Amino acid sequence: MLLAASLAIAGGNFAPNVPAVAEIGSPCQVEKVYVDSDSKLMWQDAPYTDAEDGAYAREQSIGKAGNWGHAVNYCRSLNYAGYTDWRLPTADELQEIHYHEGQHFTYFRDKDFWTSTPTTDGKYYVVYPADAYKYKRSKRQSNYIRCVRCTKK
Repeated sequence: MLLAASLAIAGGNFAPNVPAVAEIGSPCQVEKVYVDSDSKLMWQDAPYTDAEDGAYAREQSIGKAGNWGHAVNYCRSLNYAGYTDWRLPTADELQEIHYHEGQHFTYFRDKDFWTSTPTTDGKYYVVYPADAYKYKRSKRQSNYIRCVRCTKK
């Protein structure tokens, strides 16, 4: 009896309950993009996380939310959908994509998004997707980030 208990505790020669087909893991997650055929611009369309929403709300910088300097660096260092030439969009580009009726992005936020366009008073423009207008914001303020790249060569 002692020997059987020892074998059971130590692993012994007992067959474990393993399914015939083991799950190896979830399928690869596809990195979504939206390509505007008119402008030939490819837009990042990645989900926003709770940490990014929290960073936006608390004026911090994490992932796709943060101050202007963080936004520029995030896009410059982004390796997404097989491309590494991402950048922060201009105000005109971001306004244009949100000016057309309908939602082009799977993942969106109803808040301001950074642009690379400076104002005349040391601030930068953001674009609010709901009205496609641009607004001036301090570089220290936290806003959402959506990177873009040119597809035409």
